[in-house]
Amino acid sequence: MDEKFSDEISYARKLIRGRIAEVLFEQMIRKEGRYTVIPFGYEHTLPTLAQYRHFVEIEQVINNISDAPDFVLISSNKKEVYLVEVKYQTRFDIEQIVAHASKLLDRWNPSWLFVATPEAFYCSPCSVIAGEQRIGKLTDGWVETSRQSEYLKLLGEFRCSEHISQKSGPML
Repeated sequence: MDEKFSDEISYARKLIRGRIAEVLFEQMIRKEGRYTVIPFGYEHTLPTLAQYRHFVEIEQVINNISDAPDFVLISSNKKEVYLVEVKYQTRFDIEQIVAHASKLLDRWNPSWLFVATPEAFYCSPCSVIAGEQRIGKLTDGWVETSRQSEYLKLLGEFRCSEHISQKSGPML
């Protein structure tokens, strides 16, 4: 297999794993019924523009838009709004989580980061992640533990082999 094709497959694999994590997050939150879930990332808000990302002339504009969190959550009482970025990691890596939270915090404050791993779901404000170098496990306040367990099992059904995970890296 040539290198270009291998890179394309690796990129596609990352997109698929990331999209799986987004779908799981969206479905868990919707099923809890505590929040209205609005897809917010550039691939949802500007699908036509997203397909032109590789053109240098508009790359900076798209990069600015592409840094938007994946979802907006609005509480049922309409008093709380959360911007949430969703990531998948094959292995929990706090350094990458902190780096991503710091970058997100620069543009989107306040914002939250949700991380799906094969072992658990994590979710904290980016300010806590960046400031305290930690992320908490997803709490019952967001999604009941029993529902988390079911969705973690579902995530396991899509888990890639270790060989694939090592080639594509720990975080999308």
